[in-house]
Amino acid sequence: MTHQNALLPDLFDLDTATQRSLIREGRYTGHTAGLAKGRLQCNLAILPGDLAEDFHTFCRLNPKACPLAGVSKPGDVTLPRLGADIDLRTDAARYNIYRNGVLEAQVPDLYDHWRDDLVAFAIGCSFTFEDALRNAGIAMRHIDSNVTVPMFRSSIETTKSGPFQGEMVVSMRPIPEARLSEVKEICRRYPLAHGAPVHVGDPQAIGIADLDNPDWGEPVSFADDEVPMFWACGVTPQAAIMRSRPPLSMTHSPGAMLIADVGEHTDPLYPYNDN
Repeated sequence: MTHQNALLPDLFDLDTATQRSLIREGRYTGHTAGLAKGRLQCNLAILPGDLAEDFHTFCRLNPKACPLAGVSKPGDVTLPRLGADIDLRTDAARYNIYRNGVLEAQVPDLYDHWRDDLVAFAIGCSFTFEDALRNAGIAMRHIDSNVTVPMFRSSIETTKSGPFQGEMVVSMRPIPEARLSEVKEICRRYPLAHGAPVHVGDPQAIGIADLDNPDWGEPVSFADDEVPMFWACGVTPQAAIMRSRPPLSMTHSPGAMLIADVGEHTDPLYPYNDN
Protein backbone atom coordinates (compact mmCIF):
# COMPACT_ATOMS: atom_id res chain seq x y z
CA MET A 1 0.00 0.00 0.00
CA THR A 2 1.29 3.49 -0.87
CA HIS A 3 -0.12 6.94 -0.27
CA GLN A 4 -1.12 7.65 -3.87
CA ASN A 5 -4.75 8.63 -4.53
CA ALA A 6 -4.85 6.17 -7.44
CA LEU A 7 -5.01 3.35 -4.91
CA LEU A 8 -8.07 4.72 -3.13
CA PRO A 9 -10.26 1.78 -4.29
CA ASP A 10 -7.92 -0.59 -2.44
CA LEU A 11 -9.23 0.92 0.82
CA PHE A 12 -12.95 0.73 0.03
CA ASP A 13 -13.69 -2.66 1.58
CA LEU A 14 -11.42 -2.37 4.63
CA ASP A 15 -12.90 -1.80 8.09
CA THR A 16 -12.67 1.72 9.50
CA ALA A 17 -9.97 0.81 12.05
CA THR A 18 -7.72 -0.46 9.25
CA GLN A 19 -8.43 2.57 7.07
CA ARG A 20 -7.57 4.88 9.97
CA SER A 21 -4.43 2.87 10.73
CA LEU A 22 -3.17 3.29 7.17
CA ILE A 23 -3.80 7.02 7.43
CA ARG A 24 -2.07 7.20 10.83
CA GLU A 25 0.97 5.43 9.42
CA GLY A 26 1.18 7.88 6.51
CA ARG A 27 0.48 5.15 3.97
CA TYR A 28 -2.58 6.97 2.62
CA THR A 29 -2.88 10.77 2.48
CA GLY A 30 -5.57 11.27 -0.15
CA HIS A 31 -9.23 12.26 0.06
CA THR A 32 -11.56 9.97 1.99
CA ALA A 33 -14.69 10.10 -0.16
CA GLY A 34 -16.09 6.59 -0.53
CA LEU A 35 -14.42 5.25 2.63
CA ALA A 36 -15.91 4.32 6.03
CA LYS A 37 -19.08 2.67 4.73
CA GLY A 38 -21.76 2.90 7.39
CA ARG A 39 -19.55 5.04 9.65
CA LEU A 40 -19.26 8.76 10.27
CA GLN A 41 -16.65 10.98 8.65
CA CYS A 42 -15.76 14.27 10.31
CA ASN A 43 -14.20 17.63 9.57
CA LEU A 44 -11.78 18.91 12.21
CA ALA A 45 -11.28 22.40 13.59
CA ILE A 46 -8.63 22.84 16.30
CA LEU A 47 -8.25 26.10 18.23
CA PRO A 48 -6.55 27.50 21.33
CA GLY A 49 -8.69 27.29 24.44
CA ASP A 50 -9.38 31.03 24.67
CA LEU A 51 -11.32 30.83 21.38
CA ALA A 52 -13.05 27.51 22.06
CA GLU A 53 -16.18 28.88 23.73
CA ASP A 54 -16.96 31.34 20.92
CA PHE A 55 -16.37 28.66 18.30
CA HIS A 56 -18.51 26.14 20.19
CA THR A 57 -21.31 28.73 20.16
CA PHE A 58 -20.77 29.32 16.42
CA CYS A 59 -21.39 25.61 15.82
CA ARG A 60 -24.46 25.62 18.07
CA LEU A 61 -25.91 28.64 16.21
CA ASN A 62 -25.19 27.15 12.78
CA PRO A 63 -25.97 23.44 13.23
CA LYS A 64 -26.83 22.80 9.56
CA ALA A 65 -23.38 23.91 8.36
CA CYS A 66 -21.57 22.82 11.52
CA PRO A 67 -23.28 19.66 12.85
CA LEU A 68 -21.16 19.03 15.91
CA ALA A 69 -20.21 15.39 16.49
CA GLY A 70 -17.81 15.85 19.39
CA VAL A 71 -15.57 18.26 21.30
CA SER A 72 -12.29 17.31 22.95
CA LYS A 73 -11.06 18.37 26.35
CA PRO A 74 -8.21 20.93 26.26
CA GLY A 75 -4.98 19.23 25.25
CA ASP A 76 -6.63 15.81 24.87
CA VAL A 77 -5.75 14.03 21.61
CA THR A 78 -8.59 11.52 21.96
CA LEU A 79 -12.30 11.87 21.23
CA PRO A 80 -14.07 8.94 22.95
CA ARG A 81 -17.52 9.93 21.65
CA LEU A 82 -16.35 8.98 18.15
CA GLY A 83 -14.10 6.00 18.85
CA ALA A 84 -11.84 4.40 21.44
CA ASP A 85 -8.71 4.52 19.27
CA ILE A 86 -8.73 7.99 17.76
CA ASP A 87 -5.65 10.22 17.84
CA LEU A 88 -6.48 13.73 16.70
CA ARG A 89 -2.84 14.39 15.80
CA THR A 90 -2.58 11.65 13.19
CA ASP A 91 -5.93 10.28 12.07
CA ALA A 92 -6.92 12.81 9.42
CA ALA A 93 -5.27 12.12 6.10
CA ARG A 94 -3.81 15.66 5.87
CA TYR A 95 -3.85 18.77 8.09
CA ASN A 96 -3.70 22.50 7.38
CA ILE A 97 -1.83 24.85 9.74
CA TYR A 98 -2.96 28.49 9.76
CA ARG A 99 -1.22 31.52 11.29
CA ASN A 100 -3.36 34.65 11.55
CA GLY A 101 -5.82 33.08 9.13
CA VAL A 102 -3.24 32.39 6.43
CA LEU A 103 -2.35 28.85 5.39
CA GLU A 104 1.22 28.26 6.57
CA ALA A 105 1.67 24.56 5.81
CA GLN A 106 -0.03 21.29 4.97
CA VAL A 107 1.31 18.46 7.12
CA PRO A 108 0.70 14.71 7.54
CA ASP A 109 0.37 14.92 11.36
CA LEU A 110 0.27 17.40 14.23
CA TYR A 111 2.99 16.01 16.49
CA ASP A 112 5.13 19.14 16.10
CA HIS A 113 2.21 21.51 16.53
CA TRP A 114 0.09 20.08 19.35
CA ARG A 115 -0.30 22.14 22.56
CA ASP A 116 -1.90 21.51 25.93
CA ASP A 117 -4.48 24.27 25.44
CA LEU A 118 -5.84 23.09 22.10
CA VAL A 119 -9.50 22.09 21.75
CA ALA A 120 -10.65 19.98 18.79
CA PHE A 121 -14.13 20.13 17.26
CA ALA A 122 -15.34 17.22 15.09
CA ILE A 123 -17.99 18.35 12.61
CA GLY A 124 -20.04 16.01 10.45
CA CYS A 125 -19.31 15.65 6.74
CA SER A 126 -21.51 15.10 3.70
CA PHE A 127 -19.25 12.22 2.62
CA THR A 128 -21.24 10.15 5.12
CA PHE A 129 -24.43 9.98 3.03
CA GLU A 130 -22.67 9.27 -0.26
CA ASP A 131 -22.66 5.50 0.20
CA ALA A 132 -26.44 5.53 0.60
CA LEU A 133 -26.81 7.57 -2.60
CA ARG A 134 -24.51 5.23 -4.51
CA ASN A 135 -26.43 2.20 -3.22
CA ALA A 136 -29.56 3.85 -4.62
CA GLY A 137 -27.87 3.98 -8.02
CA ILE A 138 -26.99 7.67 -7.96
CA ALA A 139 -23.47 8.30 -9.20
CA MET A 140 -21.09 10.41 -7.15
CA ARG A 141 -19.05 11.96 -9.92
CA HIS A 142 -16.12 13.05 -7.74
CA ILE A 143 -15.69 9.51 -6.38
CA ASP A 144 -15.91 7.97 -9.85
CA SER A 145 -13.35 10.53 -11.06
CA ASN A 146 -11.17 10.11 -7.93
CA VAL A 147 -11.11 13.84 -7.13
CA THR A 148 -12.10 15.91 -4.12
CA VAL A 149 -15.73 17.07 -4.17
CA PRO A 150 -16.10 20.67 -5.45
CA MET A 151 -16.81 23.21 -2.69
CA PHE A 152 -17.83 26.85 -3.05
CA ARG A 153 -18.25 29.96 -0.94
CA SER A 154 -21.93 30.89 -1.14
CA SER A 155 -23.86 34.07 -0.36
CA ILE A 156 -25.75 32.29 2.46
CA GLU A 157 -24.76 34.01 5.71
CA THR A 158 -24.01 32.21 8.96
CA THR A 159 -24.89 33.51 12.43
CA LYS A 160 -21.98 35.28 14.11
CA SER A 161 -20.38 34.24 17.42
CA GLY A 162 -17.52 36.35 18.73
CA PRO A 163 -14.94 36.63 15.92
CA PHE A 164 -16.47 33.78 13.91
CA GLN A 165 -18.74 34.74 11.02
CA GLY A 166 -19.03 34.64 7.23
CA GLU A 167 -20.70 32.87 4.35
CA MET A 168 -21.69 29.22 4.29
CA VAL A 169 -19.47 26.95 2.21
CA VAL A 170 -21.41 24.43 0.14
CA SER A 171 -20.44 21.19 -1.58
CA MET A 172 -21.92 20.39 -4.99
CA ARG A 173 -22.87 17.14 -6.71
CA PRO A 174 -24.56 16.64 -10.11
CA ILE A 175 -27.87 14.83 -9.59
CA PRO A 176 -30.34 13.52 -12.22
CA GLU A 177 -33.28 15.92 -12.32
CA ALA A 178 -35.77 13.06 -12.10
CA ARG A 179 -34.30 11.93 -8.77
CA LEU A 180 -34.00 15.21 -6.87
CA SER A 181 -36.83 14.46 -4.42
CA GLU A 182 -35.44 10.99 -3.72
CA VAL A 183 -31.98 12.38 -2.98
CA LYS A 184 -33.43 14.96 -0.58
CA GLU A 185 -35.31 12.27 1.34
CA ILE A 186 -32.24 10.02 1.58
CA CYS A 187 -30.04 12.83 2.85
CA ARG A 188 -32.54 13.92 5.53
CA ARG A 189 -31.73 10.64 7.31
CA TYR A 190 -28.16 11.85 7.99
CA PRO A 191 -28.29 14.94 10.24
CA LEU A 192 -24.57 14.77 11.05
CA ALA A 193 -23.90 14.82 7.29
CA HIS A 194 -25.69 18.19 6.90
CA GLY A 195 -28.98 16.50 6.03
CA ALA A 196 -31.01 17.70 3.06
CA PRO A 197 -29.46 20.07 0.50
CA VAL A 198 -29.70 23.83 0.96
CA HIS A 199 -30.16 24.66 -2.74
CA VAL A 200 -30.87 23.03 -6.09
CA GLY A 201 -30.35 24.52 -9.51
CA ASP A 202 -29.05 27.94 -10.50
CA PRO A 203 -25.72 28.46 -8.67
CA GLN A 204 -25.88 32.22 -9.14
CA ALA A 205 -28.92 32.30 -6.83
CA ILE A 206 -26.55 31.53 -3.95
CA GLY A 207 -23.66 33.65 -5.16
CA ILE A 208 -21.68 31.06 -7.15
CA ALA A 209 -20.49 32.39 -10.50
CA ASP A 210 -18.71 29.41 -12.06
CA LEU A 211 -19.12 25.70 -11.27
CA ASP A 212 -15.87 25.01 -13.12
CA ASN A 213 -13.92 27.12 -10.63
CA PRO A 214 -14.53 25.74 -7.10
CA ASP A 215 -12.92 27.40 -4.08
CA TRP A 216 -11.88 23.94 -2.81
CA GLY A 217 -11.73 20.57 -4.54
CA GLU A 218 -11.91 19.96 -8.27
CA PRO A 219 -14.64 20.57 -10.89
CA VAL A 220 -16.71 17.64 -12.13
CA SER A 221 -18.62 16.99 -15.34
CA PHE A 222 -22.40 16.94 -15.83
CA ALA A 223 -24.58 14.59 -17.84
CA ASP A 224 -27.37 16.13 -19.92
CA ASP A 225 -30.08 15.16 -17.43
CA GLU A 226 -28.24 16.40 -14.30
CA VAL A 227 -28.59 19.60 -12.28
CA PRO A 228 -26.35 20.93 -9.49
CA MET A 229 -27.40 20.16 -5.92
CA PHE A 230 -25.72 21.96 -3.01
CA TRP A 231 -25.25 20.87 0.59
CA ALA A 232 -24.02 22.81 3.61
CA CYS A 233 -20.35 21.94 4.02
CA GLY A 234 -18.07 21.39 7.00
CA VAL A 235 -15.48 23.69 5.43
CA THR A 236 -17.79 26.52 6.60
CA PRO A 237 -16.11 26.67 10.05
CA GLN A 238 -12.68 26.61 8.37
CA ALA A 239 -13.66 29.65 6.34
CA ALA A 240 -14.96 31.37 9.49
CA ILE A 241 -11.69 30.62 11.30
CA MET A 242 -9.62 31.97 8.41
CA ARG A 243 -11.71 35.15 8.39
CA SER A 244 -11.28 35.66 12.15
CA ARG A 245 -7.48 35.37 11.78
CA PRO A 246 -6.56 33.67 15.09
CA PRO A 247 -2.81 33.47 15.84
CA LEU A 248 -2.97 29.68 15.43
CA SER A 249 -5.57 27.28 14.11
CA MET A 250 -5.47 23.82 12.59
CA THR A 251 -7.93 21.86 10.49
CA HIS A 252 -8.10 18.76 8.37
CA SER A 253 -7.27 19.46 4.74
CA PRO A 254 -10.57 19.76 2.81
CA GLY A 255 -11.60 16.32 1.56
CA ALA A 256 -9.25 14.44 3.91
CA MET A 257 -11.55 13.60 6.81
CA LEU A 258 -11.31 11.96 10.21
CA ILE A 259 -12.90 8.50 9.99
CA ALA A 260 -14.89 7.65 13.13
CA ASP A 261 -16.09 4.34 14.53
CA VAL A 262 -19.63 5.44 15.33
CA GLY A 263 -22.50 4.87 12.93
CA GLU A 264 -23.50 7.25 10.19
CA HIS A 265 -26.87 7.92 11.87
CA THR A 266 -25.32 9.22 15.11
CA ASP A 267 -27.15 12.31 16.36
CA PRO A 268 -25.40 15.70 16.38
CA LEU A 269 -24.87 17.43 19.71
CA TYR A 270 -27.25 20.19 18.54
CA PRO A 271 -30.15 18.87 16.42
CA TYR A 272 -31.75 21.11 13.80
CA ASN A 273 -34.97 21.26 11.81
CA ASP A 274 -34.44 19.99 8.26
CA ASN A 275 -37.51 21.11 6.37
